[in-house]
Amino acid sequence: MIRYDALEVLAEKEGDKDTLIIANIGFPSKELYEICDRKANFYMLGSMGLSSSIGLGLALARPDRKVIAIDGDGSVLMNMGSLATIANQHPDNYLLVIIDNGAYGSTGNQKTATSGLTDLKKVALGAGIQNVAVVADESDLKKKLDTMENGVLVVKTKARNKKVPVIHLCPADIIERFMEISSPPSHSG
Repeated sequence: MIRYDALEVLAEKEGDKDTLIIANIGFPSKELYEICDRKANFYMLGSMGLSSSIGLGLALARPDRKVIAIDGDGSVLMNMGSLATIANQHPDNYLLVIIDNGAYGSTGNQKTATSGLTDLKKVALGAGIQNVAVVADESDLKKKLDTMENGVLVVKTKARNKKVPVIHLCPADIIERFMEISSPPSHSG
């Protein structure tokens, strides 16, 4: 399984729901855009490492909506402090999905520490997150997405990018349409 396959499963499970999805910078955003573009997807075009933080803030602001943040192992390694904050806030409506391919996929697949000794499940548990799971194939990913409402789901994949086009939305359009669908009813236009 490569990241694209995992994103297809996630889109199949969540694409027709009102789940708010934050997609990490680079290939994860471009791949999700190609698989299942929708207003409830927020495509990050910058701010590497902050998908988990943006997702947490959104989950706290909208406890009535399910929020999934898609992050990469490289991004989580860059912002490990977010795991401790997620553990201490532990919103019931927030699931952080870490696509762990052991590489910085968007910059040429240079190896990350998870290709060596670093274990993101142990890091998340050590940060205090109670609900942590690891899957490595599409069948297990489908099962976990059916049953896991919050916590951290580490999805082990091979390091490879799918050739996908760039996102044909300008940053202002991405944020405007996402705010329209993610804002509380009293704040929407």
